[in-house]
Amino acid sequence: MNRIRQGDEVVVIAGKDKGRRGSVIRVYDDERVLVEGVNVARKHQKPNPNAGVAGGIIEKEMPIDVSNVMVWNASAGRGDRIGIRQLADGKRVRYFKSNDEVLDA
Repeated sequence: MNRIRQGDEVVVIAGKDKGRRGSVIRVYDDERVLVEGVNVARKHQKPNPNAGVAGGIIEKEMPIDVSNVMVWNASAGRGDRIGIRQLADGKRVRYFKSNDEVLDA
């Protein structure tokens, strides 16, 4: 079970975008995540009229390592560590380690 999933609100804790928040767009298998509006790179793209692609400089989000983000805890107002526990009915859920609040409803 992954600690960070698609759709989670995360905060960047290291790198050039430290302190920025965004939602996870995609989680890759090599333990990297794509976060909305974070780690934006500029790419010079050649036009391709056959494919209908205009040329110019485009901006796109690049993946960031999962160790550089933390899940945002709205009740605490900061990034928080995530734990995994098993409920009485056998379901595995994620929870915030600081206040034991269950993340998965």
